[in-house]
Amino acid sequence: MQNTRRKDGRKNSPKSLTFEDMDAFMSLCGRHDENLKRLGSRLGVEVRVRGNRVSLSGADGPTDLAGSILGQLYELACKGTSIGIEEVDRGIAVLSNDPSASLPDVMNHFVRLPVTDAPVAARSPNQQKYLAAMTGNEVIIAIGPAGTGKTFLAMATAVSQLLNKTVKRIVLTRPAVEAGERLGFLPGDLQEKVNPYLRPLYDALYHIMDVERGNRLMANGQIEIAPLAFMRGRTLDDSFVILDEAQNCSIDQMKMFLTRLGYNSRAVVTGDVTQTDLPAGRQSGLEHAHRILNRVPGIVFCEFDEQDVMRHPVVRRIIRAYADERRDRRSEEVKH
Repeated sequence: MQNTRRKDGRKNSPKSLTFEDMDAFMSLCGRHDENLKRLGSRLGVEVRVRGNRVSLSGADGPTDLAGSILGQLYELACKGTSIGIEEVDRGIAVLSNDPSASLPDVMNHFVRLPVTDAPVAARSPNQQKYLAAMTGNEVIIAIGPAGTGKTFLAMATAVSQLLNKTVKRIVLTRPAVEAGERLGFLPGDLQEKVNPYLRPLYDALYHIMDVERGNRLMANGQIEIAPLAFMRGRTLDDSFVILDEAQNCSIDQMKMFLTRLGYNSRAVVTGDVTQTDLPAGRQSGLEHAHRILNRVPGIVFCEFDEQDVMRHPVVRRIIRAYADERRDRRSEEVKH
């Protein structure tokens, strides 16, 4: 890592931080100081450790940001949170976007699951708002790129409410839209043909609870996973219903789904309007719902962007590049 010099050729004065709780400090540093190395390489800051003191050298902005991230992650470590590279990356993403944000506030919003000791925690301010929205509203529509935790956090909330007996069942659905492959070419009966489209829902469920318990809950009807077409004509009472990949719904399908909601039920709709598999020229039901339902009482929209992506940092850059290209293309279309 290079030292940043001022315009007069001299190095900026190092910023020094001292940490008193050695257990928390060791968690902050990570194995072989991997967390500090990650922070330094991501921000272009030189990080040096001596005893329980960390010195940061570089340009003022990145150095101040690194100091704020270390201070807030240390606060989390003192409260028992395990700090790893993922927490460092989330700290960078959150505080780069909003320097006034509080990492402890963000990460202390969580869903407690009876099946595991580790809670499912928010990792960005938008995820924090999303978790709060799912506890106090009937319909929550989450829109944003892949990897922002939309489906996973909804699934965790649904499982928590089922096991705490707030609802009697979970219904998970998504449209079985063909993306370059014909359903008729796939082997097996109808259920076997649609199962590949539902696989991500099974994956999310099994990530939250073990396969045996998940299968048992499905066998007794407490968890149902089905294509969206199977929802027609039903009324879903005492249920937590999740519609995933909603950008692939038609307008009629979205209306059909939203009107299935019965008493003591909650619906969460998730999707990414930039990745629709609908035929060209056909409007997404998710985009249409965003336009006409955003002022309807009882419906809350939660929007995510690349800063909320939980995957490798390069995924955020990829999403940003596609978003920039999409915006430029629309600007050209308006001009012509």
